[in-house]
Amino acid sequence: MISAGAIIGANARWMISRYAAKILTPIFPYGTLFINVTGSFIVGFFMIWTTERVLVDPHWRLLIVVGFCGAFTTFSSFAFETIAYFEQGQWLLMATNFLTNNFLCLGAALAGMALARVI
Repeated sequence: MISAGAIIGANARWMISRYAAKILTPIFPYGTLFINVTGSFIVGFFMIWTTERVLVDPHWRLLIVVGFCGAFTTFSSFAFETIAYFEQGQWLLMATNFLTNNFLCLGAALAGMALARVI
């Protein structure tokens, strides 16, 4: 279950990252930001929904949260991109990347949890 989810998550991450760089700009890692926020929302929603709202086989959490979201979200990419901005002296991009990923991902996880509790 974990491997199946990871294959889908890793491929989704690659496609979204490339697409975002193509349609937006490769200057700022919008793809990484979108992926991290979306993945945070999915984990927040799915964990609450499957533990408090509906009864599902625990294998689904392995597929979605551990497999898909584990391969889909890109904390290592976020860390590298942030440090690269630091090394290049691009302080505004570094701070923007750091703050948007952290605050938006925490907010997305909270939103997912809240939505799961009202459904």
